[in-house]
Amino acid sequence: MLEGTSLLLLFVILFILLLFSAFFSGSETALMSLNRYRLRHLEHEGHTGAILASQLLTRPDRLIGLILLGNNFTNIFASAIATIIGIKLFGENGIVISTVTLTVIVLLFAEVTPKTLAALNPERVAFSASFILKPLFVLLYPAVWFINAITNRILSVFGVSPGDVTSSAINSEELRMALIEAGSIIPKGHKKMLVGILDLEKVTVNDVMVLRTEIEGLDINASIIEISKKFSHCSYTNLPVYNDNLNNIIGILYVRKVMYLLAQDNLTRETLNNIIRNSYFVPEGTPLNIQLIQFQRQRRRMSLVVNEYGDVVGLVTLEDILQEIVGEFTSDSFDEDRDIHPQQDGSYLISGTANIRDINRSNRWHLPTKDPKTINGLILEVLEIIPDPGVSLRVEDYIIEIVQTLGNTIQTVRISEDES
Repeated sequence: MLEGTSLLLLFVILFILLLFSAFFSGSETALMSLNRYRLRHLEHEGHTGAILASQLLTRPDRLIGLILLGNNFTNIFASAIATIIGIKLFGENGIVISTVTLTVIVLLFAEVTPKTLAALNPERVAFSASFILKPLFVLLYPAVWFINAITNRILSVFGVSPGDVTSSAINSEELRMALIEAGSIIPKGHKKMLVGILDLEKVTVNDVMVLRTEIEGLDINASIIEISKKFSHCSYTNLPVYNDNLNNIIGILYVRKVMYLLAQDNLTRETLNNIIRNSYFVPEGTPLNIQLIQFQRQRRRMSLVVNEYGDVVGLVTLEDILQEIVGEFTSDSFDEDRDIHPQQDGSYLISGTANIRDINRSNRWHLPTKDPKTINGLILEVLEIIPDPGVSLRVEDYIIEIVQTLGNTIQTVRISEDES
């Protein structure tokens, strides 16, 4: 029937078919390249194009069936038109010429170009295409349903069901990567805090707690004079109160209330006992995200960390958790960190009881934190003996020299980065 059609009309028909082919190719790439979370946001905003695109993507198998149905129909029809044009122009040789020519044209103008454009501007292409694809889907639904019925039966042989749409809920790792790649959209400080919140589930109270040997508390058996002297020089807001040793915790004291009693010259054992608040214990290994919620529920700012035997192993505060989120509260951590002392040669004198996570955060180092929590513990784990002063060891990319020991503990070390 088309043999008697004029060449001009055939070229017009071929051009229109190539436009349709480009449309279907670009639409497929654009719809599949859409950011699902931004799409959901625009849908909630009432964006019509986003609503239509979201409806089409509800069943990707049917969308792909519709697009491929249209794309294959136009490409095959275009091939037939090109063959007729080739025969009209070049005789029998026109079949080969038209096939090669059409392949190049389709590849350049109906595949690569529209798909590249769609990949670079997915929203603009997808939302515009949705206004055509949605009514086209309704119009061709019987054909699309028939094609999908066959393909779904084939997929079922391999245990795949298109109806089982995978949840689009984002997990913590994907959210972390999205924050990191957010660029200038989110300020650097905010990005760091958001990532810090996500990292709380990977950190436990053992990683940030004040070790038992460094806990400053109040022995309830001390005299009133000793207690008054202690509080006159106290730099904390809360102090644990114990009977002889830390395993016999009585409660927690608010330093502010004690200072009020001192100001009123009314500090006695009776008034002191009246303001002692019940202590709050948490098991070691508790993730920081859980502990932060517990602080909020219990309306507490400090808790004592106990092991499986009920012995106190450390103390964790709300400030310790907040520092994991926002970083140090001072502009220069060395001003406040008495455990880290930078030296002129680029090394650092560090207390053996210093927390490895604090050192890493202050110096932007990467000392291992998997098991030992302090420098003392790290060295003992590596050497398995208590070293003498002057002994040096290498831990990953860091050289650690023992400077001072006392009894069975390491007092001071010198750490420098190995630049070799």
